[in-house]
Amino acid sequence: MKGLSIRNIIKVTGGTLKGNFKEELLDKEVSGVFIDSRKCIEDCLFIPTVGARVDGHDFIESVYEKKALMVLSERDLDIDKPYILIKDSFIALKQIAEEYREHINAKIIGVVGSVGKTSTKESIAAALKPAFKVYKTKGNLNNEVGVPLSLLEIRDDDQIAVLEMGISDFGEMHRLSKIAKPDYVVMTNIGTCHLENLHDRDGVLEAKSEVFDFIKDDGKIILNGDDDKLCTITEKKGIKPIFYGTNSKLDAYADELKANGFLGTTFKANFDGKSFSVTVPVPGLHMVYNAMAAVVCGCLLGMKEEEISEGIGELQTISGRNNFIKTDKITIIDDCYNANPMSMKASLSVLDNAEGRTVAILGDMFELGEDEASLHYEVGLEAKKLGTDVIVAVGELSKNIYDGAVTDESGKSYFYFKTKEEMLGEIKNVIQEGDTVLVKASHGMGFSEVVEALKEI
Repeated sequence: MKGLSIRNIIKVTGGTLKGNFKEELLDKEVSGVFIDSRKCIEDCLFIPTVGARVDGHDFIESVYEKKALMVLSERDLDIDKPYILIKDSFIALKQIAEEYREHINAKIIGVVGSVGKTSTKESIAAALKPAFKVYKTKGNLNNEVGVPLSLLEIRDDDQIAVLEMGISDFGEMHRLSKIAKPDYVVMTNIGTCHLENLHDRDGVLEAKSEVFDFIKDDGKIILNGDDDKLCTITEKKGIKPIFYGTNSKLDAYADELKANGFLGTTFKANFDGKSFSVTVPVPGLHMVYNAMAAVVCGCLLGMKEEEISEGIGELQTISGRNNFIKTDKITIIDDCYNANPMSMKASLSVLDNAEGRTVAILGDMFELGEDEASLHYEVGLEAKKLGTDVIVAVGELSKNIYDGAVTDESGKSYFYFKTKEEMLGEIKNVIQEGDTVLVKASHGMGFSEVVEALKEI
């Protein structure tokens, strides 16, 4: 890995090389950087971290058996192998990733926002794939551990890297931006997320705007112009934003939208004097926004219209993120990885595309601050407004979803369960053959278990 010689790793971490070693070791470059001992390969660097259940230092001997080139350690070791003594493994990880960023040739696209970061990341990566070798954040590795690990996976032949960047407090995005130094920043929206720390949407905007602190001087800023907060951004570091959305007054916009049910949406993309047809194969208006962000990135990078359309047309969903699962009896919309009020409402609108009976199994949304009760209640109102046939609310906070949805309207069914376990004991009596079932809640609710149970009905 360019720039990651043992000598340079010692320098950037301020560590001390200990144990037995030969001088030539200092100029050797590591082949990879890992915090999971199971992933270690020959000549890699292993950074042991201490978690709630596992102490990575316990696996140092095993990674040397895999021919690791070097390990870091927060404590003195009684071994004859070389190691670098450092104060804090997590700080060292960020220091090493920040150094490696200086040697990466790929353009870095940082994806930021309250809702839709993962699906926008996937959309951009899909759109660029026909023309470039693209690296993208795996899963949801978007925090102060995930972003450094993602950067450290980028290799010389990668031309573009699409990195998801997520936060929950002030200062975090500043630190992430310092590590990633994005060439492009794509911001999806400003929603009601992490309000315990960020207080309100203005606080969310302020915290996420820290991403501009370290954007490259010749970078591009790509913002959802239909968002009432993002549209107020006029210039950052001398860079004028490019706004995308569905308003024809924006720099890039989608029009002539045609909903294809669960097959997605076809629309005409307009940007920089170009107009061309795009079909995003995942339903929901929010996916049109994601695709438009991808269109802008593709055009700025000089791609042909047909290449961009081809790439977006190949977009695939991932587990827990608007993922459609068909069983012999029902269709499951697995959107259970995480939730906030904005994404809940977007998922309910996707469910509304179903032809048969619609069922929404909704759980608690966390980190919403003092307005958590009313924000859950609003989700219930939205489900009622859309005419969702069956609403199953689960969890103490979700009693407010139930209360917002309850109505005397004929033909609608509403259920409330205090715990997931109570709901799982009764759900077979609620679901009918032919139903389309949305499953969504904050990650801490563990609703992947609900998806697995529904597969067995």
